[in-house]
Amino acid sequence: MADRDTLPLPLEVRDRLAELELELSEGDITQKGYEKKRSKLIGAFLPKAPGKGMDPSVPHERRTPVTPGSSSRYHRRRSSGSRDERYRSDVHTEAVQAALAKQKERGKMAVPMPSKRRSLVVQSSMDAYTPPDTSSGSEEEGSMQGEGTPTSSQGSINMENWISRAIHGSTTSSTTSSSSTQSGGSGAASRLADVMGQTHLENHSTPPDVTSYTTDSIQVERPQGSTTASRATPKYGNAELMETGDGVPVGGRVSAKIQQLVNTLKRPKRPPLREFFVDDFEELLEVQQPDPNQPKAEGAQMLAMRGEQLGVVTNWPPSLEAALQRWGTISPKAPCLTTMDTNGKPLYILTYGKLWVRSMKVAYNILHKLGSKQEPMVRPGDRVALVFPNNDPAAFMVAFYGCLLAELVPVPIEVPLTRKDAGSQQIGFLLGSCGVTVALTSDACHKGLPKSTTGEIPQFKGWPKLLWFVTESKHLSKPPRDWFPHIKDANNDTAYIEYKTCKDGSVLGVTVMRIALLTHCQALTQSCGYTEAETIVNVLDFKKDVGLWHGILTSVMNMMHVISIPYSLMKVNPLSWIQKVCQYKAKVACVKSRDMHWALVAHKDQRDINLSSLRMLVVADGSNPWSISSCDAFLNVFQSKGLKPEVICPCASSPEALTVAIRRPTDDSNQPPGRGVLSMQGLSHGVIRVDSEEKLSVLTLQDVGTAMPGALVCVVKPDGVPQLCKTDEIGELCVCSVATGTSYYGLSGMTKNTFEVFPMNSVGAPISEYPFTRTGLLGFVGPGGLCFIAGKMDGLMVVGGRRHNADDIVATALAVEPMKFVYRGRIAVFSITVLHDERIVVVAEQRPDSTEEDSFQWMSRVLQAIDGIHQVGVYCLALVPSNTLPKTPLGGIHLSESKQLFLEGSLHPCNVLMCPHTCVTNLPKPRQKQPEIGPASVMVGNLVSGKRIAQASGRDLGQMEDNDQARKFLFLSEVLQWRAQTTPDHVLYTLLNSRGTIASSLSCVQLHKRAEKIATMLAERGHLQDGDHVALVYPPGIDLIAAFYGCLYAGCVPITVRPPHPQNIATTLPTVKMIVEVSRSACMMTTAVICKLLRSKEASAAVDVRTWPPVLDTDDLPKKKPPLLYKPSNPDTLAYLDFSVSTTGMLAGVKMSHTATSAFCRSIKLQCELYPSREVAICLDPYCGLGFVIWCLCSVYSGHQSILIPPSELEVNPALWLLAVSQYKVRDTFCSYSVMELCTKGLGLQTESLKSRGLDLSRVRTCVVVAEERPRIALTQSFSKLFKDLGLHPRAVSTSFGCRVNLAICLQPHRLGKLADQGTSGPDPTTVYVDMRALRHDRVRLVERGSPHSLPLMESGKILPGVRIIIANPETKGPLGDSHLGEIWVCSGHNASGYFTVYGDEALQSDHFNSRLSFGDTQTIWARTGYLGFLRRTELTDASGERHDALYVVGALDEAMELRGMRYHPIDIETSVIRTHKSITECAVFTWTNLLVVVVELDGSEQEALDLVPLVTNVVLEEHYLIVGVVVVVDIGVIPINSRGEKQRMHLRDGFLADQLDPIYVAYNM
Repeated sequence: MADRDTLPLPLEVRDRLAELELELSEGDITQKGYEKKRSKLIGAFLPKAPGKGMDPSVPHERRTPVTPGSSSRYHRRRSSGSRDERYRSDVHTEAVQAALAKQKERGKMAVPMPSKRRSLVVQSSMDAYTPPDTSSGSEEEGSMQGEGTPTSSQGSINMENWISRAIHGSTTSSTTSSSSTQSGGSGAASRLADVMGQTHLENHSTPPDVTSYTTDSIQVERPQGSTTASRATPKYGNAELMETGDGVPVGGRVSAKIQQLVNTLKRPKRPPLREFFVDDFEELLEVQQPDPNQPKAEGAQMLAMRGEQLGVVTNWPPSLEAALQRWGTISPKAPCLTTMDTNGKPLYILTYGKLWVRSMKVAYNILHKLGSKQEPMVRPGDRVALVFPNNDPAAFMVAFYGCLLAELVPVPIEVPLTRKDAGSQQIGFLLGSCGVTVALTSDACHKGLPKSTTGEIPQFKGWPKLLWFVTESKHLSKPPRDWFPHIKDANNDTAYIEYKTCKDGSVLGVTVMRIALLTHCQALTQSCGYTEAETIVNVLDFKKDVGLWHGILTSVMNMMHVISIPYSLMKVNPLSWIQKVCQYKAKVACVKSRDMHWALVAHKDQRDINLSSLRMLVVADGSNPWSISSCDAFLNVFQSKGLKPEVICPCASSPEALTVAIRRPTDDSNQPPGRGVLSMQGLSHGVIRVDSEEKLSVLTLQDVGTAMPGALVCVVKPDGVPQLCKTDEIGELCVCSVATGTSYYGLSGMTKNTFEVFPMNSVGAPISEYPFTRTGLLGFVGPGGLCFIAGKMDGLMVVGGRRHNADDIVATALAVEPMKFVYRGRIAVFSITVLHDERIVVVAEQRPDSTEEDSFQWMSRVLQAIDGIHQVGVYCLALVPSNTLPKTPLGGIHLSESKQLFLEGSLHPCNVLMCPHTCVTNLPKPRQKQPEIGPASVMVGNLVSGKRIAQASGRDLGQMEDNDQARKFLFLSEVLQWRAQTTPDHVLYTLLNSRGTIASSLSCVQLHKRAEKIATMLAERGHLQDGDHVALVYPPGIDLIAAFYGCLYAGCVPITVRPPHPQNIATTLPTVKMIVEVSRSACMMTTAVICKLLRSKEASAAVDVRTWPPVLDTDDLPKKKPPLLYKPSNPDTLAYLDFSVSTTGMLAGVKMSHTATSAFCRSIKLQCELYPSREVAICLDPYCGLGFVIWCLCSVYSGHQSILIPPSELEVNPALWLLAVSQYKVRDTFCSYSVMELCTKGLGLQTESLKSRGLDLSRVRTCVVVAEERPRIALTQSFSKLFKDLGLHPRAVSTSFGCRVNLAICLQPHRLGKLADQGTSGPDPTTVYVDMRALRHDRVRLVERGSPHSLPLMESGKILPGVRIIIANPETKGPLGDSHLGEIWVCSGHNASGYFTVYGDEALQSDHFNSRLSFGDTQTIWARTGYLGFLRRTELTDASGERHDALYVVGALDEAMELRGMRYHPIDIETSVIRTHKSITECAVFTWTNLLVVVVELDGSEQEALDLVPLVTNVVLEEHYLIVGVVVVVDIGVIPINSRGEKQRMHLRDGFLADQLDPIYVAYNM
């Protein structure tokens, strides 16, 4: 402590240091904790060491790891102090510390800490020196061990190191720590400090490895010459550019974390998968190859071990009832049972006389007073339930013996507290299957049961109808003098049924025969040396298992006195059982290791404890391998209080085999109990190896004594044929004895597998003619016939072919210091099956006072410890708030119920860490691309590699004769003028408002006149030339149409632009501005309202309003008409520009010539059979694509009336569109997916009221969804189903498909009913099911509906007239065969003529609009749609008798994600995710440096956010064989959606990386 004196320290700091030293010497704090706290105290006063960034007085992170040798000195000193929980083992704690230290040496992994919204963080009391982010624990990243293999997660960020950084560079970290605690991230400044902090390492020759963060500011890996900017930004989704995440600057906290995650994952943890590619795209999951070096059993075959002879003593009673009768009559005053109140005072003493008389009374009343004399409710042999609380053993004992005397079968169960108790439903099923109709209970218990308003006890969930019968004597009538129970010798009738909860939560009833009951009591009496009138203290549950056998049954056989300690008293006073042993000088005590542990913790204040009277301490859970530490510690402390070492007698038991083995209380103390120090590695392969080299991962077992008297014990292989194990092999213990259970009630198949097992020797012959019973215990029989138990079958988890025991994992987790973040004994470990293997899940209860960082740190250390000691990865580690895990009636954790909650997403954890990257090693091989078909393999004609070339076309426009008058005009403006002359008053457009009434309408002549005035205005006020671009910023309506034709009349090129949203100017106005600028608009036309909006204060805050082009207000039109209408000379000149933001966030404008526009209108007219007499209802956005064409152009060309319904009006009145369709008796209608979704969600419950309002959709023959994506089959089907009752024909709904290069390729109106005969009837839209796994490999394989991995695809509509399509390989540009997946290429008269860009990106232009095939027909010029799809020739024929070619769109190439060499479409992953939990309303996925990021919108409380993380990870693994890198949970409405209802995934991605989403929770999967 020299350095302390040289420092000028304040007094309070000195006092605190003195206290610390005292704590250290007392053993209340570990050496490490002491150093940590000390350095924290004096850190602020340390002088800055010259040159070095570290102060020599602060221990450096790289000091030698704590080895068991060096750490044992303080452990030994502490062992006298308080000891923890039943799993505690000093050796194991040291082993864990050493393992963690070893992991640390190998090189550390930086685990990004999850980000949480403030409201989710329970406490915000961070002390001033919270590390800015656990993830900045990259101190050792650059050291010489940087290349070592890291462990599954990062160890604790070293405090001292961090403190020293905080002192020397506090400016950098303190500025960010305030903001960073919230999302657990740290700003760029502290990262800079990290990188700087790593540059003073010992080894100067190699540059530091800065893989943990590479920000824009520091590029250490690159030579100085090249900067990041000089590199062209590649297309996203490319994995080459790990460092800066694909050229997007890694600026925000989020991207820093992702970067860290990427780096963590870059360094392989597991051996890499062998790389080879099987051409068959059956994705083969890796099968775990057995390790050739794994240990194998080498011993001889074991022999069955026989217990000693069961010596039948002459005065043993012939049955248990006979024993009760004997003691009840000859020594009625002898005490049988003393019960305690919660203060530890004796409450009641039941004597043998009272027990006998009351049991008879119960027997008589049940048999004679229930039902009528002729029809008694219960008869001998019937089952009755015993429902008694844990603090009333006396009433239970009376009822149990009453049943035995009445020859009924008692089924003891727990008291159901609420209607939804954990596991209570399953108990109800057991009662039902046992045919229980009567439940015996005590008065107090009956009063405490939940009652309905009428005072009836409600029927519990899953329970049969029960008659509740209170067994208190005062409620019962006395049996007549002449009535006497029939007492027989023990026979093969069932005596009682003990319930047993299985691993999956189901409850079975084990039947025990009367002869087995008696023999078991005799065997226990002999092996425990019980004698008459001994006193025994029982802390165990008296309703089942060891507590029932010793405390209720064997005690009565031997007239012993039982002191029963209820669980509630143990909770108040853990020492109560030891006090009772002293008080009553008890000879025997039955406890669990938990009770010993509690006594250890509480014994300090007790002076006068004397345990010398004990001759036997039965440890009921001695078969738990971790009970040994409690036994040792207990002996250690209480040996000085008279406890003899040989008194501790662990036993092993199971519901099926009763007591399997028990250590005998010997007087010979020189023979020490058996110990085995076994290698965990060996155990995981099922073999016994005494550990020699590692010393880290060992399991120390104590023996549980020898087999029971009269029993035969052997060990068989746990699965498959019951073959005897070798002597050095772990297997399941089997017992052959009279004293075991005989069956699972009512389940003959399971009974056969468990109770009628015939073990075989190596040649396959059974070793005995008598059947054995499986005990469910795993272990071996050691030297001297001692049984050792290594675990339970129920706790067995087989991961990657190796066996791990849940208890061992719990023990390792609990040995991780410091333990102050979670509750001991409140940890659940189970396995779930994901992707054909078991995955380990650890759930612990977190203490309320632990901080986020603390818990996260503890979690990452637990992962490392389990990895280091068991060599197995933990798939998911979750912390839940205290007291939220479902409990068993005795306060333990209800495992199966916890697992159930976890799987259904209702566990509500407060912290989750998932490690799929480390655990899942059986993913299919990454795919390597195969060389595609070259020209050589093309055969003559239309065949490619033996298949018909995938090409199809709509009807030929040239050959179709129709009376189309509009054909003779080249320009739409001329068509309008012709209609204004020939049919001036024919109404073309009717606009509806939200009430469904007509807001305005336009006839041919009105539209013509309006357009003329606008043309005048453009010429006069706008001074525009021919060919100038004009932006039309209008709400959906008639003004927009008039302005469009006004532009054509004036010779200008119109661009329709969606107006900014008045409530959301900040985000919508910049898009308007961008389109206006990119389209080079010379002027803008709009309404007066929008004019004002563009000049408002809000607008000037969002964009620079001074740079707008002139804005013309068309509400104020000039009166005069133009001198002359403009007539274009060349039909190939521009008619209009179509701008649209694609789903990938790209703004793309395409040029539409006059020729293309007219051809387009003609094509639609023919396909939809549009004539002036028709009415069409349109509910679409009129700004781009097919929506604009149908809204603005088609009516003028075809002359039909368009009823216009702005989609925004549906938000006010969702029924507006359908009511209009019904009211105007419309036969054809067009809508978008967002409109369809609005109707499906908004009107789902209103179909009856709509029907009563007269809504009738029976006249609709076509309802086309206008879209640029794969048909949303689920939505169209639910829409059709929902409105079927209102007359909608299921075949009416269909989809269209268009894209940027061609605004409509398919449009499928069907002709229904009579109409089909005249019209161009198209066949039904067909749906096929394809294999999703094949699709990832760019192949199409059709499967049956409902087969696994099937994906339904609906045909995108009938190909429009004049359109030809072909499927080509997007890389090689070669034609593909029928049913092959490729890019859809299109050739048609209405293709757009090119992109309108400012960039002048000519190469892209020619490639998208003027592509030729690389072989085959190399002359035709095609446009590339950028969509993947396939053609399939169907069996159907169309009107002309041709076979129908169906086009199936799979998804956009831009959107597709390349992961593991395979192509994934986001929508498929999103569909899977949305299905996993009811609270997920929407989902979007994208990739970031080849990590898959899943964003889900949560509709529920924020407490559910963390439930989604494991579910999302599981479903994506199961269905898509992908590991999710990041799960982001956000509020509803965060995922941006464009006007067509398409998700804007790239906007979302940018928002996420810029940290703008305000997520509820961000989980980084390891």
